[in-house]
Amino acid sequence: MFPTVYSTLSVDALVSQVLSEYEIEPVVSCCFWHRGLSDVYLVKTETQPYILRVSHHHWRSESDIYFELNLLDFLQQQGLPVAHPLRTLDDRMAVTIRAPEGDRYAALFVYADGEVPIGDLDVAQSRQLGEILARLHCASRSFQSPFCRDDLCESYLFDRSFETISPFFRHRPQDLDYLKESIAHSKSCLQALPKTDPYWVVCWGDPHSGNAHFTPEGGVTLFDFDQCGYGWRAFDLAKFLHIALRTGISRNIRNGFLEGYQRVSPLTETEMEMLQPLTQAAHFWSWSIALMQAAFHNYSRLDDSYFTQRLEQLKLLRSHDWQLF
Repeated sequence: MFPTVYSTLSVDALVSQVLSEYEIEPVVSCCFWHRGLSDVYLVKTETQPYILRVSHHHWRSESDIYFELNLLDFLQQQGLPVAHPLRTLDDRMAVTIRAPEGDRYAALFVYADGEVPIGDLDVAQSRQLGEILARLHCASRSFQSPFCRDDLCESYLFDRSFETISPFFRHRPQDLDYLKESIAHSKSCLQALPKTDPYWVVCWGDPHSGNAHFTPEGGVTLFDFDQCGYGWRAFDLAKFLHIALRTGISRNIRNGFLEGYQRVSPLTETEMEMLQPLTQAAHFWSWSIALMQAAFHNYSRLDDSYFTQRLEQLKLLRSHDWQLF
């Protein structure tokens, strides 16, 4: 067999060999819904939909995946509104798939009621999302898992990201030096943040409006914890700010998110000061993930204009008026 780094799995085989492991009604349809950091399938039975997620062999380890699934199971038991995984008939949280490139892991999730907000969040929804994130962080302090997951610390967010990004700047030495200096400065700032309670929690890793469904009645369900791990709670807020700034979400909505969080779990003055370097960390980390994905699925987009745009975004995030644009 020719070596493979990524395979597209047969939907029919997923129905017969994976979904049959769960106690659900007969499957009416199973569609390849989205290709992201995992392959996502929309599964419909006669009465309700589900989400089947299949990991990529190159993205996360078995331990990473089971850490996330255990976390979601725990959060659901704590009464938090997350799309949690179902267990198989023999009480497993995932089904191992022997794909050509190596083992992949399929997990079936309840479908998150509602939908992504049209036109993005309003202030009330943003505040609600912030409140739930704070509750999630508080609950995570008692979470324990037999599975390991890389900490979202400065070495992971910056150093690993730089290893991925720097080869693309070999022909741009001045820009490469700027990246090095940016990382060194941000890492030095973060030395002020302790890795202890209440600062250090289990982070969602990717909080934004695209990873939450809202209902007309005001309900909300969080999903997509692909990037979760132990880290500074302020990093989750910075990750929200990074995405909001990149997509042009207004300052009122960004402030609503922070206000909602602080209603439940007030941040210290130091944490507020660290939001800027942590937002830069989020920029580097999301950039490196995007590069990894593009290398597998869409290398053609990695031209000089792509890297120039990302570099200019970093410069804005380092500016004195970083929250004004």
